[in-house]
Amino acid sequence: MYTTSAKMLADARAGGYAVGAFNFENMEMALAIVSAAEECRAPVILQTTPSTLKYGSPEVMCSIAKAAAAAVSVPVACHLDHGNSAELAGRCLAAGYSSLMIDGSKLPLDGNVAVTRQVVGFASGAGVPVEAELGMIGGKEDGMTGGDICTDPDTAVEFVRRTGTGSLAVAIGTAHGIYRGVPVLDTGRLSLIAGKLEEAGLSLPLVLHGASGLSDAQVTECVSRGICKVNFATELRQAYTAAVREVLSSDTAVFDPKAYGKAAVAAVREQVKYRISVCGCEGKA
Repeated sequence: MYTTSAKMLADARAGGYAVGAFNFENMEMALAIVSAAEECRAPVILQTTPSTLKYGSPEVMCSIAKAAAAAVSVPVACHLDHGNSAELAGRCLAAGYSSLMIDGSKLPLDGNVAVTRQVVGFASGAGVPVEAELGMIGGKEDGMTGGDICTDPDTAVEFVRRTGTGSLAVAIGTAHGIYRGVPVLDTGRLSLIAGKLEEAGLSLPLVLHGASGLSDAQVTECVSRGICKVNFATELRQAYTAAVREVLSSDTAVFDPKAYGKAAVAAVREQVKYRISVCGCEGKA
């Protein structure tokens, strides 16, 4: 069932769980993600980065997402992850995306506010929710590089008030891609951000990026402190590639993409089921 991310995140916030948001690169990954969500009876978000949209256009990737969503009964959204320009966000909106992120975190505050307001302005007219980012999430993955600057709670209040964003990705020590060492999260800062927004009457779903290398306990603690959407990408790519390698190395005569594609789907599906459970959204659809 194709829908926006608005209700699923609002329900998650009210219910004290998070929705899993999973990056997909092709048809196989999209089918694996929605199949896992259907089995777990969980809402789910399919998402693509700008790098992925250079590989497959917004029109192609959204068509895959819509077709996958039509085959299941659970809510499925298609989300632009780390949109790097208002132009790309507009193109994804026109292609049929049901959720958008505009990432102006590398800009000065006023620049981030301006581009976020622009995207919120045209997306709201189409009934599509917008996610923004404040602070910079560390690491490097899929063309995204962060500076690891944590979100200031007071600035978060100002930013949400000035932009009207529907959800906010916060930087509390997570990183994109593969972690170098053990991640240390400032969960106290997360509680401060949620508390300040609550006091200001601006409560909204908070988003955790860079969750692939976190422990289950770290993810669940973040959810308990206000995170309503958790992004996963790296471990899905790793599972997909490992499954393909296993098939090709075990039988060098294999040349049919469907043969190793099925193995990749199975591997990604198991990863998604596991992460859905960690987020606490199993049975919430």
